[in-house]
Amino acid sequence: MAKFAYEIKKISDKMTQLMLIGGLGTPEIIIIALVVLLLFGGKKIPELMKGVGKGINSFKKGMNEDEDKTEKISSEEKDGKEVK
Repeated sequence: MAKFAYEIKKISDKMTQLMLIGGLGTPEIIIIALVVLLLFGGKKIPELMKGVGKGINSFKKGMNEDEDKTEKISSEEKDGKEVK
């Protein structure tokens, strides 16, 4: 039981560290958003976000394909087939 409580505390400490890294509050985020808007303009931001979305989707697709390959290899190993 003590080990479980220690693990929970360790996870909680890591989450707290992640939240404190930037120390960004609402005013800072608003200022950053305004600077980005001034630098890129209103037309460019949707294009940038579209590119980010495509990148995230591509990453997720790659991760799923990798998991599928891993599952296929492990099932072939269990069946005693030769892995290519």
